[in-house]
Amino acid sequence: MSAQRGDILLDIDDLSLEFRTFRGAVKALNGISIKVRAGEIVGVVGESGCGKSVTMMAAMRLLPKGSARITGGAVRLFGSDPMKLSERELQHVRGRQVSTIFQEPMNALNPTRRIGEQVIEVIRRHQRLSNAAARQKAIGLLRDMLISEPERIMQAYPFELSGGMRQRVLIAMAFSCEPKLIIADEPTTALDVTVQALILSLIRQKAVSTGTAVVFISHDMAVVSQLCDRLYVLYAGRVAESGTTASVLAAPAHPYTRALIRCLPGLAAPKQPLEQIPGTLPDMLNPPPGCLFRARCREADERCVEVPPLSAIDPSRRAACWRRIEETEAA
Repeated sequence: MSAQRGDILLDIDDLSLEFRTFRGAVKALNGISIKVRAGEIVGVVGESGCGKSVTMMAAMRLLPKGSARITGGAVRLFGSDPMKLSERELQHVRGRQVSTIFQEPMNALNPTRRIGEQVIEVIRRHQRLSNAAARQKAIGLLRDMLISEPERIMQAYPFELSGGMRQRVLIAMAFSCEPKLIIADEPTTALDVTVQALILSLIRQKAVSTGTAVVFISHDMAVVSQLCDRLYVLYAGRVAESGTTASVLAAPAHPYTRALIRCLPGLAAPKQPLEQIPGTLPDMLNPPPGCLFRARCREADERCVEVPPLSAIDPSRRAACWRRIEETEAA
């Protein structure tokens, strides 16, 4: 049954997860809740190490077996618990219903096989098409990605293509089986600004034309502002703020969100140092009590020794900050 716009495709509810190490358990996720509905593009943003990729890999059950342990919460993917699916059932979900665009295309593509072989293999694995029909579909997908001479590119090896071209091939592969949901894990990080803008445009155009939902993982607020309908701002394995992209960027409620926005290069005065967030992420082997952003926050006070709940700030936003919670209650 096809998903209708607004249907919840991915529902991550209060998910907590830890990695076992020789030093102890690293508490990577601490009660994360994210919802993705059909037809929308959702941004998951934050510094490296905040839990963006781990959250989505856990939801897809892509973390190495035995490396992580879910300690709380639940995941519903198209109405089913992926943790209870058999490997065969998971293989049907991955690729056919959910596809992934990885951050580094040179690692995601097999360097010893031609581009055409790899795209055709993905198509035929999930669709009952002949080799000739799959080949024609692959050529059409590459053409949709504004790749000129797609027949020639089909015969090329990954190392013969530029980074931007390889990334377009990965996007074509992700859309090849007409999935309902695509997870794009920082697909523009290694690209120059011009190519980055093209890749973002291609993802949005293809998602809108096919009705595919997209989870876009990024550390760059400027990038998500161009693409996403809604945002989740993650910090140290927790959601610091969530809401529509327009409302979050226009009036960020959490100090961490404001700090990320201040770091945008475009906001720096000419010949002046770029803004930076002081300090580092907390040690998640032994996380400090209270708000995990407290040690780096310009606005921290005595209330921050307790963990702030993720609370409604207005109809379109939620934030985990005592200052904003009290302001909302007083209004």
